[in-house]
Amino acid sequence: MQVQNAHVRQLGQAIQAQINRVILGKEELVEQAVLALICGGHVLIEDVPGVGKTTLAKAIARAIGGDYRRIQFTPDLLPTDITGTSVFVQKSGEFEFRPGPLFANVVLVDEVNRATPKTQSALLEAMEERQVSADGITHILARPFFVLATQNNIEMTGTYPLPEAQLDRFFGRVSLGYPSREAETMVLANQQSVHPVDSVQPVGSLQEIIAAQDQVREIHVDGSIREYVVDIVRATREDSQLVLGSSPRGSLHLLHAAQARAALQGMDYVRPDHVKYSAPFVLGHRIILRGEVRARGITGEEIIRRMLDTVPAPVPAA
Repeated sequence: MQVQNAHVRQLGQAIQAQINRVILGKEELVEQAVLALICGGHVLIEDVPGVGKTTLAKAIARAIGGDYRRIQFTPDLLPTDITGTSVFVQKSGEFEFRPGPLFANVVLVDEVNRATPKTQSALLEAMEERQVSADGITHILARPFFVLATQNNIEMTGTYPLPEAQLDRFFGRVSLGYPSREAETMVLANQQSVHPVDSVQPVGSLQEIIAAQDQVREIHVDGSIREYVVDIVRATREDSQLVLGSSPRGSLHLLHAAQARAALQGMDYVRPDHVKYSAPFVLGHRIILRGEVRARGITGEEIIRRMLDTVPAPVPAA
């Protein structure tokens, strides 16, 4: 197990190094994206336009040697536009399924909140079930299948915001934010003549990513760590600042994230700090803050970080 986890760590570090060449000054965000990839989860990016969301998705796809597709969600987009449809082939006299853009390893869904709920549901079904259905026939999506969905949290005119039940299906939520002055200056220098994403090289195969995803689930989790995860999630349901706490799916995703964090550090067991690192990323979008709390500019991630200070962590055995 330790040898295998060392390989997961090397693979994760190599992928992060390639992405960090084009996403400057956002090392923690890149690490969280790779963590979600290794967990087999999907990421929601809430941010303003032009901060590198497309570049992030392209860099991940190139680093793992996978297929990449971008889908621009619009109000007139139909479910079959993303899942695919059956087309009658006159030569054979039969219907033939033509896969949609969801049939890729890395899919960037731009402005997911601009499509109708029906199309959003088709996407989320594919994310959860790893399959799509057309004309009563189920088509399995290839592994790895990683969705990065973006949502503009500033311009809300003409949008269909994702309800909480759908937000809960995203493994984690991140925000790129504006780069620092130094990083933005480097972006101008790096992209003056060519785009650096074109120089990103594959550092692992799709088979290695799949193997890493399987190995993560084998990371040892002590009973006290499972209880710690449950205590954190239950604390969100009892906090007076929240209208709604995290679901049991949040507990499961937090556990898997902690396992991936341990594997990416080359360890074969989960420690409390692995849980603490992952909690804001995994739980921040699963809670609903009261109006007066949001009015003070407090985010879900901040609430989770404060909560971690009050929930007792298990003491490692001597």
